[in-house]
Amino acid sequence: MALETAEKIWMNGDLVDWDDATVHVLTHTLHYGNGVFEGIRAYETDTGPAVFQLRPHIERLFQSAKILYIDIPWTVDQLVEGVLDTVRVNGFSSCYIRPLVYLGYGEMGLNPLDCKVEVSISCWPWGAYLGDESLEKGVRLMISSWQRHDPNAMPPAAKGVGHYVNSQMAKVQAIKSGYEEAILLSPQGYVSECTGENLFIVREGKIITPPSSAGALEGITQKTVRKIAEDLDIPYIQGNILRSDLYIAEEAFLSGTAAEIVPIRSVDDREIGDRGPITKAIQEVYFDVVRGKRPEYESWNEYVNP
Repeated sequence: MALETAEKIWMNGDLVDWDDATVHVLTHTLHYGNGVFEGIRAYETDTGPAVFQLRPHIERLFQSAKILYIDIPWTVDQLVEGVLDTVRVNGFSSCYIRPLVYLGYGEMGLNPLDCKVEVSISCWPWGAYLGDESLEKGVRLMISSWQRHDPNAMPPAAKGVGHYVNSQMAKVQAIKSGYEEAILLSPQGYVSECTGENLFIVREGKIITPPSSAGALEGITQKTVRKIAEDLDIPYIQGNILRSDLYIAEEAFLSGTAAEIVPIRSVDDREIGDRGPITKAIQEVYFDVVRGKRPEYESWNEYVNP
């Protein structure tokens, strides 16, 4: 999806012009892939733009950094305010937001401990990640021949920059094979997740999603789905899923900040069909929540101009 520019990017506490937000070619993260990031969305509401689940995203950023021995030289509160400042100065009513923690120029080699830690926050207008029709019509998925990395090789709890080479390989394979998205299996053969989304199936009226032990990231949107399901009295289970479970699911959908809530139309050319009632119910509440139309979930939104 093509990237639209904005006016300003937050870099280490300063708002700089988009074209001036540059790094040196010898930036450590560019060479070795050690860094962490988040994907966050701000939505248009009747009272102005609101960033959805901002603090949980920034807290997860710090958790990812801790796992990878990266000491962020800012506090959670400072980066929360940095996100709000960045959205505010760019004047967006809705946008995608990308906080990035990376290791800067000055050190080289596989020991990252002496590298300077840098932080940027960017935002830009971004529509439906999997296409405008995906939210209603769903997407076609394939199970990738690429395997999700073992949790003891690349920790799934860390949203690490380099971790996503694995996802890119699976995504490219899916696109070239005529599908919109890929599903990765764990080394043990269980369903893990999609290339950038958590996955859910519906069987006998219950929502089932893979656990982190299968290599799935603990998604912020995934936790949102769980809370909505509980409030709708829909049983929600974390448990291992086999590929054959996908083929005979009554409904299936995926979730992520970029993708939002998207029905799965088919897996490996086994048709699941149109959105079912549970998927529709989760979608309806989710989009009401992010647009500020559900007072009971108001604490999940952080307003840019309170």
